[in-house]
Amino acid sequence: MQRLFYRILRAVNRVERLFRERLTPAGWIALFTAGGAAIAGVDTNQTMTYQAFALLAALLALAFAAGLSFRARARIERALPQYATVGRPVSYRVAVTNLGTRPLAGARLAEDFGDLRPAFAEFAAAREPGEERRNWVDRRLGYFRWRWLIERRLPEDAAEAVLPAIAPGARAELQMSLTPRSRGLIAFEGMRLARADPLGLVNAPRRVPLAAKLVVLPKRYRLPPLAFPGKRKFQPGGVALAASVGDSEEFISLRDYRPGDPLRRVHWKSFARTGRPIVKELLDEFYERHALVLDTATSGGEDAAFEEAVSIAASFVYAADTSESLLDLLFVGEAVHGYTAGRGQLQTAQMLEVLAGVRASRPEAFGQLAGAVLGRHGELSSVIVVLLAWDEARRGFVRALAASGTEVRTLLVCEERDAPAGAAADAIFPHVLHPGRIEAGLANLQ
Repeated sequence: MQRLFYRILRAVNRVERLFRERLTPAGWIALFTAGGAAIAGVDTNQTMTYQAFALLAALLALAFAAGLSFRARARIERALPQYATVGRPVSYRVAVTNLGTRPLAGARLAEDFGDLRPAFAEFAAAREPGEERRNWVDRRLGYFRWRWLIERRLPEDAAEAVLPAIAPGARAELQMSLTPRSRGLIAFEGMRLARADPLGLVNAPRRVPLAAKLVVLPKRYRLPPLAFPGKRKFQPGGVALAASVGDSEEFISLRDYRPGDPLRRVHWKSFARTGRPIVKELLDEFYERHALVLDTATSGGEDAAFEEAVSIAASFVYAADTSESLLDLLFVGEAVHGYTAGRGQLQTAQMLEVLAGVRASRPEAFGQLAGAVLGRHGELSSVIVVLLAWDEARRGFVRALAASGTEVRTLLVCEERDAPAGAAADAIFPHVLHPGRIEAGLANLQ
């Protein structure tokens, strides 16, 4: 049943997209008037409205046919920025060159985002935020989920731009803008240049292939001035990993090679002189290393709380000073993923790009994440944990981190109805944040 309704939705969406691209406002009026006249004129012996239907249908058919000769010929160039941010308008430049032999006037330019319809597997597995509160029929058929999946891919305020009159061979530049609705990638397939037929009922679009992608970073919040807690710790691997962070590398002595010593420490002159491998012994490396742990294990899908948790993680990545320390980002998908920012490692923009692609994982995957973090606690100066629930598994994880001597700061993102009851005396109880009031809650961080 669900697969059948999915196919119906795909077919209806295709027809709707065709009419939305081809009809002008006057064309929509003519179409609906013709439909009303057809319904009212079913009995041709009682009314003459069928004649209005015939006239309007003929005009629409003529407009569709005439529009074929009004397609514009143009070359289009688009200059997109490298990044955009959820909810923030982004402007970019578009240049249009008229390749026709007649002036190009009255044309409209719009982005072509291609086929936004989700695959069946995605449609069946996705959960619209708040879907559990809809009635059984809506949950079963999934119409609102379908609409949500399409709308989240489509940028907001991606309005059409009206071109100025362009002479043959001339070039015009204009500014276009859009506002991303969700993080991730916006895929541009091309641009659609449309010009109305002489009757003003139908657009004659020409698609210009112009593939591009825009990375949309998560929304970020303003954080109060925060000092990451903790102290410098010994880091196995030393400056090979630190890359100029922390204490300077200092030579101590030469010694014989031991299995496991890195080749970069071999002292080649001594090796050539003695005939046996000799390595340089260096001072151990101590520096600060912080971890940002993002809980993605949830049964609620990518709902408002999940998106806010990603935004909070992005805010900490953006605010962290990694010039004299390292910051590890850890989350779980099919496996535990870890990324490191700091000098010689990833830059802040690259870490935000990683967060742009984070997806929800299975609820039972949290155990993998907890094990990975606890396994490296000896290297970490402090840990910031962003959670989506406060259950026994997460409580035990935070307690184990605190017991290991690692400085821990825990934040819980949840709806107000799901907020846990906790005692103020509980040292590991998280700082609770609610969607819609995140910035005010972050301002209260100590």
